[in-house]
Amino acid sequence: MPQTVKLCAFLVANQFDIKGIKTFLDIKPLADSSSELFYFFDGQKFQYYFNFGVVVFSGYSEDEMKWAIKTVQAFQRNQVVTPLRDDHVISANPGNELRFGFDELILDKIDDKVIRITMFNLAQSVALDHYHEVTENLLTEVKIFTNQLETTGKLKVSRNNMMRFMGRALNTQNDIAENIYIFDAPDLVWDDAYLDKLHQGLIKHFDLRVRFSEIEYTLRIIEDNLGVFREVINQRESSLLEWIIIILILVEVFDLLITKLLKLT
Repeated sequence: MPQTVKLCAFLVANQFDIKGIKTFLDIKPLADSSSELFYFFDGQKFQYYFNFGVVVFSGYSEDEMKWAIKTVQAFQRNQVVTPLRDDHVISANPGNELRFGFDELILDKIDDKVIRITMFNLAQSVALDHYHEVTENLLTEVKIFTNQLETTGKLKVSRNNMMRFMGRALNTQNDIAENIYIFDAPDLVWDDAYLDKLHQGLIKHFDLRVRFSEIEYTLRIIEDNLGVFREVINQRESSLLEWIIIILILVEVFDLLITKLLKLT
């Protein structure tokens, strides 16, 4: 008999307190680490929490998912203004070969390992959507600065504001390096050829490597521009310092001249 399971992934914050959620739920997870928690509940329901602010559900109604997200709200750090969501369907029928349709995975059987691997990749996909949006916003701000340089020959931004922008860009880069691990296969696929095939197929289906490379390329462009901005600001401050020194020398010269004139009189 055909079986269908719907997975729903939500990115609701920049980070989940995984340790706090584990203590709060007080249920032994099927799998856990410092970065993720995978739970099974009665009624063939699954929840998968990731430290980069994504939770994936299977077997839950819309109201149940909203309630579950709300119950762990205290463990969400830096909540996003508009949560991101992505759905994916797993369809199984004995004899089916593993293949990928639009927003659908088709195979011969469904178990907790298949659900976990699919949830894992769906969570990575939603996180990449988020980081793509963040990096595009950073690039838009960079273009504002480069347009200023083109039209006025000056960078109309204070050092403090530029340093804050640089900090935001560097934090984004660090978050991506820390949280997106599409090149690291989950432990359970290491000794199972079928699960490894499923994992590799999902990476290709969601274009995870391509999208990750696009984000990396955008960040390199931003980093190159930040290097130019840093040089411009340093040069501006050096010029200001030179003018201050010149003014101080002139003040000293005028003071010396006035003193001598006063002595002559």
